[in-house]
Amino acid sequence: MYFAIKLLSPRPTFPQDITPEEIAIMQLHRAYWKNYMDQGIMLIYGPVLDPAGVYGLGIVDVKDEEHLKPLLVNDPASRIGKYVYHQMMAVVPGPL
Repeated sequence: MYFAIKLLSPRPTFPQDITPEEIAIMQLHRAYWKNYMDQGIMLIYGPVLDPAGVYGLGIVDVKDEEHLKPLLVNDPASRIGKYVYHQMMAVVPGPL
């Protein structure tokens, strides 16, 4: 199953006013998801530069929602942001 995951920023001014503690958390966040990308679970992820507020977006491939939930809870960034997610009906690969 594929899910679109969205990491909501802790405030609208993030990351312009990111604190040193938040920088450390976001570095752990990147390393955390790189591990899952290397395993083929995280397909794509990164920040979306929405003028209304930056947020993180990812597409994951997991067995089911119960396998997704701990991935989100255990992400270091879940300490400063909030995840929302939705199942995708299909993922259609494009040309590489």
